[in-house]
Amino acid sequence: MSAEPGTVRPGGRTARVRAAVLRAAGDVLAEHGFAHLDLADVARRAEVGKTTVYRRWGSVTGLVADLLADMADQSLPREETGTVLGDLRANARLVQRTLADPRQGALFRAVIAAATCDERTAHALRRFYDIRVAEWAPCVHQGVARGELPPDTDAEEVVRAVSAPLYYALLTTGTPPTPAAADRAARAAHAAATAGVYTHDQRAGASPDTHD
Repeated sequence: MSAEPGTVRPGGRTARVRAAVLRAAGDVLAEHGFAHLDLADVARRAEVGKTTVYRRWGSVTGLVADLLADMADQSLPREETGTVLGDLRANARLVQRTLADPRQGALFRAVIAAATCDERTAHALRRFYDIRVAEWAPCVHQGVARGELPPDTDAEEVVRAVSAPLYYALLTTGTPPTPAAADRAARAAHAAATAGVYTHDQRAGASPDTHD
């Protein structure tokens, strides 16, 4: 099966062209939003030929999909602090720094807005978060192995619970989350996970207080 436009990553000039085009696309998204993303304008900003951009990415949604794939690849790796709470706090702080960054925060707002009305962008955004959640899920698995969390804890749900309030605050208030908000989100997710809220039984609707 052939790769989708913009997903092949050979070295040399092709890699430099891809980097320049993705950087230009990110700039447009951060400055003007998805509605103003235009392949010809991106090509001009990246100082590459329009035909190259059209041939490789084909559409603005193809370009956004590749941009998200690159962002997932470039994200910082998971930290290991030795405790679940410490790891979740490190994850929350990473999300907070990203959303508080003037360029990255604006870029994410633009992509999330576009994903509400464009299925290909929505698919690319889901894939981006699936990659990032999978990167951090092992910290929860390790916490279960150390006895810090209940067995059968859903690691992916715990990781999502850390970042969810930070994105919600950004999208509903327009105000970037603070380090204090990141720490609070990590503590809340950790407390809920410790209480068994994210075990598979709880997600299936079982009650922890049910007795025979």
